[in-house]
Amino acid sequence: MGRRQVLRWMSAATAAVVLGAVLIASAVSPTQAATPPKAEVKASFLRQASTMSFVGAGSTFDLPFFKAAFKAYAQSHHVSVNYQGLGSGAGIKQFTANTVDFGATDVPMNSSELALANRTGSPTVQIPVALGGVAFAYNLAGIGRGELRLDGATLAKIFMGKITTWNDPTITRLNPSLKLPNLSILPVHRNESSGTTYITTNYLTSVSSAWANTLGTGKIVSWPTGLGGKGNPGVAAAIKQHPGAIGYVELAYAIDNNIPYLKLKNKAGAFVLPSQAAVRAAAAQFPHVSYKRFSIVNAAGPTSYPIAGYSWVLLRQHPRHDAAALVQLFHWTVTSGQSYATQLNYVQLPTAVQGQALQALNGIK
Repeated sequence: MGRRQVLRWMSAATAAVVLGAVLIASAVSPTQAATPPKAEVKASFLRQASTMSFVGAGSTFDLPFFKAAFKAYAQSHHVSVNYQGLGSGAGIKQFTANTVDFGATDVPMNSSELALANRTGSPTVQIPVALGGVAFAYNLAGIGRGELRLDGATLAKIFMGKITTWNDPTITRLNPSLKLPNLSILPVHRNESSGTTYITTNYLTSVSSAWANTLGTGKIVSWPTGLGGKGNPGVAAAIKQHPGAIGYVELAYAIDNNIPYLKLKNKAGAFVLPSQAAVRAAAAQFPHVSYKRFSIVNAAGPTSYPIAGYSWVLLRQHPRHDAAALVQLFHWTVTSGQSYATQLNYVQLPTAVQGQALQALNGIK
C-alpha cells in the first residue's frame, strides 16, 4: 500500500470513530433523557390547567341523576364534580358555610335560611333541577309491586303508630283481594334533615288533619315510632332487610333495589302507581312554581300521583371561582342533561320550569 493510500485509509477510519462517538453521546445525553421537548411540557400543563373541579352536597333524592349526568358531562367538558348525597339539610348547611360550590335540596331555602346564607356570601340563587316522585315501598312476602293499595289517611296512621299490623281492618278494607299477614308493621323513615321527608310530610299534612295537628310538615319531624335510615339508600336498605317494613324513598331507589311499592289513592279517588307519566300529570297541575311556592303534592287529576316534588340547586350570585364553567354545567344539567334524568325514572323538567331555571342562571355573574 502506497503512502497516499495509507493516509486516505487513516482519515476515513478517524472520521468513522468520531462520528460513532457523536452518535453514542447523543443517544445517552442525560439532558435529553430527563427533559421532554418543550412542546410536550406545555401541552401537558395546558391539559392540567383546563380541568376544573366542583364540589357539591345535599339531596340524596338527586344522587342517582347527578352521578350519571355529571359523569357524562365530565367526559366531554374536562369538568369533574364531586357530589356527596348527605341529605337536603346538610346540603343547605354546607352551602351556607361555603364549604361547597353548590348545594342541593328537595325543599328550597326558607326566609331565615336565606338570610343566614346571604350573610356568609353573595346572594343565593335557587334553581329547579329535577322532578320526581316519592314511592312508599314495602316488604311483604308474596305481595308484588302495585298489589298493595293505601290512602293518605291510612299511611298517616301507620307512621303515627296507630295502625300496627298488616291485617288491621283499615288496611284489609282497602285490599279485599289480598291475604295480608298478621305481621307487625315497621315504619321506616329518614333520621336526618331530609327534603324527601319534607315532601312526604307535606303530603300527609294535606290529607290528614290528625297528622297536620301533631307532626306537621318539615325536613325533620318527631317520629313517634319506627326505624330511621340515613338517606334514601339507608331507607331502601332497611326496608329490604326487615319483613313487614314500609318506608318512603325516591322512586329510582325503589326500582333500582327491586323493592315493591304501593298504589296510592289520589285526590280524584283513583289508586295510582308512581311513574314518570303519573308524576308528569301531577306537575302539570302546577305550571308555575318558585322557591316560595313549590309544593305539588296531592295534585288534582285522575292520573296524578300525589307525592311528587322538585329538587333545587343552590348557587351564589357571585360564585367563589369559575363562575362561567359552573353556570355552563347547570345550563347543561337543566337542558340536555335531563335525558339522564328520564333514564333513571325522574321526569324531564316541564318547559316553563326549565325556562325559569335558565332565567335564574342568567343572573349569576
